[in-house]
Amino acid sequence: MTTVRLPLFPLNSVLFPGLVLPLNVFEERYRAMMRELLKTPEDDPRRFAVVAIRDGYEVAASEPGMPDPTSVPERGPAAGFGADPAKAFHGTGCIADAATIRERADGTFEVLATGTTRVKLLSVDASGPYLVAELEELPEERGEEAGALAEGVLRAFRAYQKRLAGARERSLASGSELPDEPAVVSYLVAAAMMLDTPTKQRLLQAPDTASRLRDELKLLRSETAIIRNLPSLPASELTRGPTSLN
Repeated sequence: MTTVRLPLFPLNSVLFPGLVLPLNVFEERYRAMMRELLKTPEDDPRRFAVVAIRDGYEVAASEPGMPDPTSVPERGPAAGFGADPAKAFHGTGCIADAATIRERADGTFEVLATGTTRVKLLSVDASGPYLVAELEELPEERGEEAGALAEGVLRAFRAYQKRLAGARERSLASGSELPDEPAVVSYLVAAAMMLDTPTKQRLLQAPDTASRLRDELKLLRSETAIIRNLPSLPASELTRGPTSLN
């Protein structure tokens, strides 16, 4: 079992291996994280872990608000995540490697990272300026019939894309550009589909590539049928999800 200890960045979204993650970092806890990552030599990976939030808020309240206007906003690394932050997060996440960390004049950061490896969340340390997690790296097992399943998923995904032809800004790629390596297919399709966070989380933590592809095949067929039966729904609206402020 390989364990690592890394800064933790919770989000209201799921990061998959191989996918790019742009971040606009403005909260002090995450600004402190980025300042620390910048101390890492440029030739070494600047790694942090991303987990999806199960129960809590991506951005902590900065001012009193409803229902109690006299309430005091939370401060600190675990603000918005309760007394036990580990319970607020899903148990499987992804390591991110920050290729670009640019500090702006106002002290905020523009970050561009890429998902690399799935990890299991073991514990969360909130004693410092930002959350730090103990993580176990998860191997990607191929599973049975992964190759054939990947071919089926690609065919189903092309049909799904055609139904979302008006949503070019979130299209994964043209048919000729789609990969054929089963694990890569499984992650790219999971990221590209218009699914809620719990469903994407389920795909991330699938026990092997084949299981993830089987689940995706069912989802693609179901989603394509739904879109087919809702011709009046503007496809472009399906691609507009909430933007991560951090």
